Amino acid sequence: MKTKEIIESSTDELLTKRRDLRQERLHLRLQQQSGQLEQPSRLRLLRRDVARIETVLSQRAKETEKK
Repeated sequence: MKTKEIIESSTDELLTKRRDLRQERLHLRLQQQSGQLEQPSRLRLLRRDVARIETVLSQRAKETEKK
């Protein structure tokens, strides 16, 4: 997910996307533990996407505090 897409998304969409990505990451970690994970690099991408979303959400929260 690109940063531009994240910035243009609404807060509700970001919260939903973050929840979905975390859930997918959990399933991939379970697959990794059982030795069935086909794309280990997907875990890294998910972690980074979640971090990007959380960064944008925290920036928005700070902006609303200033107002």
